[in-house]
Amino acid sequence: MATATMTTTTPITIMCVDDHPLVRKGIALIVGNEPDMRLVAEASNGRQAVELFRQFRPDVTLMDLRMPGLDGIGAVKLILDEFPDARVIALTSFDGDQEIYRALEAGVKGYLLKEMVHTDVLTAIRQVHAGMRLMPQEVAQRLQQYFVHGVLTPREVEVLELVAKGYANKEIAAQLNKAAGTVKIHVQNILTKLNATDRTHAVSIAVQRGIIRL
Repeated sequence: MATATMTTTTPITIMCVDDHPLVRKGIALIVGNEPDMRLVAEASNGRQAVELFRQFRPDVTLMDLRMPGLDGIGAVKLILDEFPDARVIALTSFDGDQEIYRALEAGVKGYLLKEMVHTDVLTAIRQVHAGMRLMPQEVAQRLQQYFVHGVLTPREVEVLELVAKGYANKEIAAQLNKAAGTVKIHVQNILTKLNATDRTHAVSIAVQRGIIRL
């Protein structure tokens, strides 16, 4: 007589990192209804996320990018330095292409806007756990726009941040210990790369794209 055997599937363990308790609660409720998933840890900041990752080693981590203290991108870098196989999905309400690029450069396996959580987070977790990358169409379009327009160099970003504060070229040159002519060239390059008509327009575009913060 044949004996029936039961197979059990080990649930996907998940850590949720977000500084807003309501976001964590919402994700906990969504995940809690899935028999193949288990929320094992919640963190409210980057430092706590790193500590809890060491403790629980979750299969998939949902990581908010904007948090006080150590932000999500910083936490991702620390986690991946220690655990190269970690699977992290960036979770954010901000869709600036610079932030998308920074998150992917840090090593996240997926990028999910918070407005998409209720409809897409379960699929995202399963895909990333299975070794796939996650890039929703809306996010991919923003990232494509980023490369089409051109990437600002760190120095150009620094100059643009000072432009946003209202400094003139000579004042920027003094702060950076550079010639005014060099700063002028940086500003011209910034306008060209951002397809901006003037300095104010460049700042507006940079803020929208997440290149700088006011």
